[in-house]
Amino acid sequence: MDIYHGHLVRVLHLCTDQTMTAALEKMELTAAQGRIMGYLSRQTTPPCPRDIEEAFQLSHPTVSGILSRLEQKGFLELKTDPEDRRCKRIYILPKGYECHQTMHQTILTTEDRLVQNFTPEEKEQFAAFLRRAIANMGGAPRHPFPKEESRQ
Repeated sequence: MDIYHGHLVRVLHLCTDQTMTAALEKMELTAAQGRIMGYLSRQTTPPCPRDIEEAFQLSHPTVSGILSRLEQKGFLELKTDPEDRRCKRIYILPKGYECHQTMHQTILTTEDRLVQNFTPEEKEQFAAFLRRAIANMGGAPRHPFPKEESRQ
């Protein structure tokens, strides 16, 4: 029997994606809004919409729409930068930080489920195989969390 590795990777992605989608739906967020909130929560200074456009390769109208809906839902606030009146800075509100905590916990729980019956050695092998497969396809694996949130 042939093994279709790409299909297995896709099924695994769909399984993990469903978990995050369910967590986001409880907060009335779309996947795109969730990704933006994750990005914003990792910034050390309030970014401008242009930073999001560049980070996600999105158009200005798309980013404006996402930020407008997030602001309407109370996750963030846009304020004019006092030093550059052409730029609005994005500030996360308490509801936005709660969103980040929920998403982060969902990711950690999903990670634990993903490798729950693996030995420590198998976990290392699995990660090495995934990194190598990503490199084979021309990608570069990036860590999803800043160093201080990373788990050992």
